[in-house]
Amino acid sequence: MKYKDYSIEIWNRINTTLDQVLKEDSSPVAAFDADGTLWDIDFGETFFRYQINNKLVDLPPQAWNLYESIKAENPQKAYLWLAQICKGQKLEQVHEWARQAVKEQAPLPIFLEQKKLIELFLSRGVRVFVITASVKWAVEPGAEIIGLNKDNVIGIETVVENGLITETQKGVITYREGKVDALLKFTSGKKPFFASGNTMGDFQLLQSSTHLSLAVSAASRDDKLFKTEFELQQHAHNNSWLHHRFIG
Repeated sequence: MKYKDYSIEIWNRINTTLDQVLKEDSSPVAAFDADGTLWDIDFGETFFRYQINNKLVDLPPQAWNLYESIKAENPQKAYLWLAQICKGQKLEQVHEWARQAVKEQAPLPIFLEQKKLIELFLSRGVRVFVITASVKWAVEPGAEIIGLNKDNVIGIETVVENGLITETQKGVITYREGKVDALLKFTSGKKPFFASGNTMGDFQLLQSSTHLSLAVSAASRDDKLFKTEFELQQHAHNNSWLHHRFIG
């Protein structure tokens, strides 16, 4: 699919603000959500499907339906569970599975304007972080494709002991306000000058930005994400944030 480019106005505002910020801070922070913000796919749920289809981990019957029911009641619990099901696996093995899961989705529906924006930020010394409510290991291959590395990704994960994944939660659940908490821990309290997301799950992250917030959307009207993306677009309009729709 061909996605719409950012307007000249958006690019001008980003470049002007970046110039101003760099006069006071040589290494500012930029934060992006992952799924639906950097690419038009959910890598976390795609990886879960890959695990189910290839019978890679022990799962209860109707695992996908169970996940959906947990998410409907408690999203944080559901997102953590997707990491916990990897209990007992070698982290190296899960990394390889994640890479294979991403390869199966080629060609990836990456938002090239976001990739260009990240390249601009990196070229000018901005520290870029991807903060996702998906399992960190599932998102890392996507981040690498757009020029980042594992250390740039902050997401759901569990403690790894002797190379093996456990079911013990590591850090905060990176959902809603948890995204901001996790980011500030990585930056020693420095807020991002720029933040971008696509749903209300990213609202607090966009609120935390000191200079620019960019709400994006690409869900069609019959997509389950349309309502929450539309709501964030409305907040962007009301708060004079940048906002962009990748599809007509």
